[in-house]
Amino acid sequence: MRNQTIVDFSVLQGKTMRSVVQSVVSHRTGDQDAITFTTVEGEVYTLTHDQDCCEVVEVEDICGRLEALVGSPLLVAEEYTQDGVPGVPDSDVKRPSTTWTFYKLATRKGHVTIRWIGRSNGYYSEKVTLYQEVGVETI
Repeated sequence: MRNQTIVDFSVLQGKTMRSVVQSVVSHRTGDQDAITFTTVEGEVYTLTHDQDCCEVVEVEDICGRLEALVGSPLLVAEEYTQDGVPGVPDSDVKRPSTTWTFYKLATRKGHVTIRWIGRSNGYYSEKVTLYQEVGVETI
C-alpha cells in the first residue's frame, strides 16, 4: 500500500502538470472514480472518494478537456461544494443526503470543471479527497 497524505485542493495552483488522467480504481467496497494529477516534478496527487457501503460518490461530469491542464501552470485550482439538489426541496429528494463538489481548474490553455456527486442515507461521508502520494515520484 502506498503512503498518502490528505492535502488541500488549492495546493495544485501554480503547479505544472505532466498528465491528468481519469480512471476507475477497484476498492474493497466496489469501484471508485479517481483523477490522478502528475506534476512535471514527479509529484502525484489523486482526487477520489473512499467508498463505504451505503453511499455513492462519483464523477458526474467533466466540462472541458483534461489535456488543457497539461504543460502550463495551473492558474486556478478551487473547490466548491453544494448540498442538496438544486431547485428541488430536500423533502422531495429520495435519498436524504446529496452533495455536489465542483473542482475548477484553469491554465492559459483552457479551463476544466470536474463535478462530483455524492449520495447517501445521510450517515456516510460524501466528501471527495485529494491525496498526495508520499515517497512516490515518477519521472
